[in-house]
Amino acid sequence: MSATLSAAKSEASPPSLPLLTALVYPQDKYPAQAFEALVASCRSCGLSLAGVLQHVVDAAPERRCDVLLEDLITGRRTTIFEDRGAGAGGCRLDEAALADVAARIAGNLESSPDVLVLNKFGKAECDGGGLIELIANAMDRNIAVVIGVPQSNLPAWRSFAGDLAAELSADSREIEKWSEDLRQVLRQVRRTTSR
Repeated sequence: MSATLSAAKSEASPPSLPLLTALVYPQDKYPAQAFEALVASCRSCGLSLAGVLQHVVDAAPERRCDVLLEDLITGRRTTIFEDRGAGAGGCRLDEAALADVAARIAGNLESSPDVLVLNKFGKAECDGGGLIELIANAMDRNIAVVIGVPQSNLPAWRSFAGDLAAELSADSREIEKWSEDLRQVLRQVRRTTSR
């Protein structure tokens, strides 16, 4: 993959907690509850959010493509997989829907949220597309980014993020500590950049 963040490292971010974080999870076990806990923990720490929460509409195996992304600012929900009908094998990402979501999130970055929450570093991102530009845009603005990364995509993630990212598990205590630490880091970053 040619896209990396090595040149985008912020001099203002302390090395103890990078502003870029991967919430790592086992393949095919999307951590919806962990992301909901992360959003709640960030909000309880007074951190403002942009980005999306992923919701599965129907947990039945034949409906695994029924995935919605909920905008954390507006609450708007967008289906991100094409409806290929009953009996179709596999899911197909609706790239136009994902691009629309990404454009709305990019607009939300204008309000300078503290944290950008993204659902997945998936195949599109592994190939250098998808939400890559959105991540870089947020990092350039000193907005913390947390994104779900399935274990199978960790090599591509690590190639992209290099030493600029931390890795977080779905453990609720670890998420709470991360949120509290992030609040402190962002205070320090804002003090440094406002001088």
